[in-house]
Amino acid sequence: MSRNPIAFGKELPLLIWLVIVWGALWRDFSPGNLLFGAVIAIVVAKLFYLPQVELSGRFNVVRAGAFAVVFLAKVAAASFLVLYLAIVKGPKVRSAVVAVPLRSHSDLMVTATGHVISLIPGSLVVDVDRSTSTLYLHALSIYNEDDIAKIRRDVQNIEASLIRIMGTREEVEALDVERAAGMGGMKA
Repeated sequence: MSRNPIAFGKELPLLIWLVIVWGALWRDFSPGNLLFGAVIAIVVAKLFYLPQVELSGRFNVVRAGAFAVVFLAKVAAASFLVLYLAIVKGPKVRSAVVAVPLRSHSDLMVTATGHVISLIPGSLVVDVDRSTSTLYLHALSIYNEDDIAKIRRDVQNIEASLIRIMGTREEVEALDVERAAGMGGMKA
């Protein structure tokens, strides 16, 4: 299968990510191992067809740092909630599969949002509809419509945070318009 060559600058984030994954898989971030991982990443990127990931060209480090702190807090809180549900409620815990429509139609945003959600205990993405950018996730402790609405809000807030970190300028502007409309009493 032939493909158009990708500019090194556009391919660099993928290569960096592959090197980080290499180091994590080997649990060794020594310079020699990372250099070997870089060679492997370049060979993989050049020999195998990897679909081009459309990047926005922007990454907000400050928002990423704040998101990491909030994410770790969510993981810790959800871990204790799942522990509580398992010990106290046991098999009486109700769960549901909830459809959550996302704002972004970018494969990168849908994937990133799905992965973040799946890393938080108590929820797991079971299906993705790429055509409508809808995540279907299995969630614990769902008893009424308010619980479903809360899950949707939480997922859309995570997506909004990821858009503010690495989304396109148009996606960020759409979030700003949505937030301004929400403050004016209208729901977007």
